[in-house]
Amino acid sequence: MRFEVIPLGTGAALPAQGRSPSAQVLRLEDALYLIDCGEGTQERLRMAGLSFMRISRVFISHLHGDHCFGIMGLLSTMHLLGRTRELHLHGPQPLKAIIDLQLQASGTWLRFPLHFHAVGDDAPQVLLEDERLTVTSLPLRHRVPTTGFLFRQKPGPRPLRPEHVNSIPHYRRSAVKAGHDLVRDDGTVVPNAALTTDPPPPAAYAYCSDTAPHPHLASWVRGVDLLYHEATFTTHLAARARETLHSTAAQAATVAREAGVGALLLGHFSSRYKDLTPLLDEARAIFPDTALSEEGRCYPIGPRSSAPGTGG
Repeated sequence: MRFEVIPLGTGAALPAQGRSPSAQVLRLEDALYLIDCGEGTQERLRMAGLSFMRISRVFISHLHGDHCFGIMGLLSTMHLLGRTRELHLHGPQPLKAIIDLQLQASGTWLRFPLHFHAVGDDAPQVLLEDERLTVTSLPLRHRVPTTGFLFRQKPGPRPLRPEHVNSIPHYRRSAVKAGHDLVRDDGTVVPNAALTTDPPPPAAYAYCSDTAPHPHLASWVRGVDLLYHEATFTTHLAARARETLHSTAAQAATVAREAGVGALLLGHFSSRYKDLTPLLDEARAIFPDTALSEEGRCYPIGPRSSAPGTGG
């Protein structure tokens, strides 16, 4: 099953050459989920060849502009393109008032239903659960209420053993794939384990935007296949990180190591760094399977993902 993340913006606060404000797209088969929406996100969606209309849900981590200033432009473009499919928006409670005010002031009535879901920052909260995915919020430590997001696949159907496919009636195959034993017409019971194999382990991805070190974060993201964690500064600017409630590359790598994740993606880089190598080196000294997020690149999320360029 196709499960991947595409960073669209990797910069912090100020746009830098080659780095845009925070935004990512998570793709699960034919569904697209937008995570944060900094200024210019819709342009970067076009550059990545991603359809606005296929986005079903938007998750906003917090209300600093580099994470949300693009949302009104995106909603307006969806409206002008004639979108009628509903859109779900998850974010801090004040975001609804911001959107309502701008729509009212501009005399705009969206052509599509927009469903807003307030996200609290005091405890993890299940935001979405369907047949394919569970999304949970992760409270973070920042200057305004901020949450990360944990995306965890649901277990897939059990593959049928090729040598037994023809012995299972078509109308019973779905039940067998769901884990049920096969009961033949004569009452004979064939155990499910004899007819199927275990499905691939469900994959998990965690997005941890602006945050100072959090005492519970490693336990919340334990064992995920791919962790995105902000790394605004190197340890050389640890005092600035503490002042602004951000993380250093070393602190991001420490979370990855303590959580036992498959791979670590760094992002949210300060514009003061023209060369990001020091951030990467600092993190890899603690957690070798680390990579720098590259805008427009697809990162597969699978059992024990390996960061590009680490040889894992």
